[in-house]
Amino acid sequence: MNEGNVQILLIEDDPAILRFLRNTLRVQDYDVVEATNGRDGIALVRQAKPDLVILDLGLPDMDGMEVIREVRTQSQVPILVLSSRSDEHGKVTALDLGADDYVCKPFGVGELIARMRTALRHRLASEGSLPTFNSGGLSVDLLRRDVAVDGIKVKLSKKEYEILRELVVHAGKVITHRHLLRVAWGTETGIDVQYLRVYIRQLRQKIEPVPAQPRYILTEPGVGYRLSVID
Repeated sequence: MNEGNVQILLIEDDPAILRFLRNTLRVQDYDVVEATNGRDGIALVRQAKPDLVILDLGLPDMDGMEVIREVRTQSQVPILVLSSRSDEHGKVTALDLGADDYVCKPFGVGELIARMRTALRHRLASEGSLPTFNSGGLSVDLLRRDVAVDGIKVKLSKKEYEILRELVVHAGKVITHRHLLRVAWGTETGIDVQYLRVYIRQLRQKIEPVPAQPRYILTEPGVGYRLSVID
């Protein structure tokens, strides 16, 4: 990916954070456009057609959740949310509304750039509709429903495969408990998240080199799971 051709929309009202983000991204050779409130940000999504949006949820004119909701009515542009560490409910709500990922404040440059690249790579992969996913030694053929680790086929139950497939389709993106429950059980109502944890544990036993120290299926505490992308 040629980062010099990638345009990032910053929706942030804090001057210090906005300046930090602007300088950081320009040093990385990204093109940057900015909005200091939600309404202007929504308008720029339509006008500038950015490749990725970095959104602060605390905006002066409207709630950041409403920005996500409105952007999703017109665009599938990746949205990276800036979130408070303690606000697990906010993270879950933002992801369920259509955000692709979040970065907790305070955040480092390395983490921010890595999350951005993952979101951008996921967008390109989904546009290409790649039938096979590879991450390290893990291989998933979405057409044949085959799963292998280091070339050795792994047999999964129907629910295990449905959960893994959803993580693969959205590789690198945080998938909430609620979303995975809907995929595997058809509803999140009346289903204890502990059932999901049982299947995640079984999946790790089958695909992880060291299940107690997962390499592929990573836990996002209080939020959900993320399938790591390993080159």
